[in-house]
Amino acid sequence: MSIKAWGMPTLLEAPGPMEAAALCRRLGLDFVELNMNLPQYQRWELSELQEAGERYGAGFTIHLDENLDLCDFNPRIADAYLDTLLEAIGAARKLHMPVLNMHLTQGVYFTLPGKRVYLYELYREHFLGRVKDAISRCEEAAEGQVSICIENTNVFALPFLQEALELFLQSSLFGLTFDIGHNHSAGNVDRPFILEHKNRLQHFHIHDAVGGKNHLPLGTGEIDLPWHLALAAEHDCRAVIEVKTVQALEQSVAWLREQKIEGM
Repeated sequence: MSIKAWGMPTLLEAPGPMEAAALCRRLGLDFVELNMNLPQYQRWELSELQEAGERYGAGFTIHLDENLDLCDFNPRIADAYLDTLLEAIGAARKLHMPVLNMHLTQGVYFTLPGKRVYLYELYREHFLGRVKDAISRCEEAAEGQVSICIENTNVFALPFLQEALELFLQSSLFGLTFDIGHNHSAGNVDRPFILEHKNRLQHFHIHDAVGGKNHLPLGTGEIDLPWHLALAAEHDCRAVIEVKTVQALEQSVAWLREQKIEGM
């Protein structure tokens, strides 16, 4: 088995769709993950993306804004984030993007003597109610044509977020992204939940790490990369080489080819 498709993140050295797609083609990769934290992707210029994809033979996925919070206690803020997500789903459908990658926020917490009190856990009914509403609205918008993959960000061990994740995964629209560097740097706290639900894996963020420092070029850290790549291949996942510079991306692609990874 091999990785379904190899992608690159949006890099500050190539932030626009044309230059990103050109780099993607030069390195022999399959797609670019467009980062909605950047100003270039606050509005979807579909004709430009389509032209870039056709000119360079590159596909696209979407990395949703890392601040996306569908459950904010201010309904105007939560609704704005949901509308942003629904708009991204519409863009993904029109351009046949298969995946939207999403973080799941832990929300605000109060630090008390000896413990943290998470407001979404304290106000569980509000939190899960917003989750259920978001699932329903996203299913209606997606019509089975895209997947939304929830990325581990060192929070999958929190019980109230596990409860939310279980709700998301009841829907065929949602899957999991395994960010192997985040998990490593957090002491593998996300790994038990991911392996328990490994049949829902669809997307990987691949990068190396040393201790708490991640997003390193492949082969320069201490992660067991072959094990993770085998897991990604087993579940027919896409994988983004999630490093931060062109040099690190080139180095990582070279490492994968030196290892004779199928599909590279």
